[in-house]
Amino acid sequence: MLRGHNAALVLDLLRAAGEGGISRLELAERTRLTPQAVSKITARLRTEGMAAEAGRRASTGGKPRTVLRLVPSAAHAVGLHLDRDELTAVLMDLSGTPVAVRTVPFDLGAGAERVVEAAAEQVEAVRADAVRLDAGVTDTGARTGTDTGARTRTDTGARTRTDTAPGARDVLGVGVAMPGPLDHVTGVPRRVTGFPQWEGFPLRDALAARLQLPVVLDKDTNAVALGLTLRGPGDSFAYLHLGTGLGAGLVLGGALHRGGRTGAGEFGHQVIQLDGPVCDCGHRGCIEALCLAAVARGEPAEAARVLGAGAANLVELLDIDRVLLGGRTIAAHEECFVRGVGAVVADRARCAAVPVTLAEGGAHPVAEGAAQLVLAPLFGHGLGRRS
Repeated sequence: MLRGHNAALVLDLLRAAGEGGISRLELAERTRLTPQAVSKITARLRTEGMAAEAGRRASTGGKPRTVLRLVPSAAHAVGLHLDRDELTAVLMDLSGTPVAVRTVPFDLGAGAERVVEAAAEQVEAVRADAVRLDAGVTDTGARTGTDTGARTRTDTGARTRTDTAPGARDVLGVGVAMPGPLDHVTGVPRRVTGFPQWEGFPLRDALAARLQLPVVLDKDTNAVALGLTLRGPGDSFAYLHLGTGLGAGLVLGGALHRGGRTGAGEFGHQVIQLDGPVCDCGHRGCIEALCLAAVARGEPAEAARVLGAGAANLVELLDIDRVLLGGRTIAAHEECFVRGVGAVVADRARCAAVPVTLAEGGAHPVAEGAAQLVLAPLFGHGLGRRS
């Protein structure tokens, strides 16, 4: 039922209405479904615990209308960000609110079996954290079960609700975001830059078997772009992520663009200097290598200039509406990158001006976007186009 198109339309409107709720008549008008169909769908949603009454609203004629609201705690999704040197897990409710977050040191090159186990342990830990947070017990120094033996940072500032305890155990699935390239359809990484040993490993299926939950795998930049799309105006933009690597998430006409082989967005490996330094991918003069080298030298302005050249190429090639910047390296030099990238894009602009701004989002945009890989289809939001 939840996969049904009509039910997804109703769920999406319930979510958008927030705590104030929405009446069945309004649902029928906005979905163009019959009142009878809406009544059947909402009755099933209430039976499943996903919708509840939110009071009554005065009517212009006849009896007051009952309004319904989404129950955010009825189900959850876990989002995992497998970065090169740390792992973040977030438990998110149906409204898109993080309930609990964990970040631990991590080694993406530790080997497939150890990575799968470390990821599974953090999924289980963040679910347990949600129960403890609801009970008013925090565990900011909890030990992880990973081989690193490092202490976990538990984000007790994540917003909780009074009705989260039962739902914290009801996980619909796990979204996993990691550096690419990878095959989103099969859930198999390709030759990940700097970690070629990942090529061909069935990560999605291995983690699903370990957790006994559905798992979705995508690139870190695509996960962030999806989260931005759900909050945005439905336009075309490029999200450029500079952290331990460099990549892009592309949204064209409001849809996440992965390409015919789900390989779009390998932005960091466009060659802009033929005799440049060797990149971890094996080529010379990649924009990622040039940017990271400038940052390592303590020259963020030069990194911004190089990144701006790549951003301008995207603007001219795809005619996008805006450029959004994110990632921990950009976060450390926000003004420098916005100003530097913006200046190059403005100088290269052939048509209308294209704004360059910081990407807006939560404290953990990659992990939160990964959770949306699971939640978005529930509300009728497709995960984008393949070509």
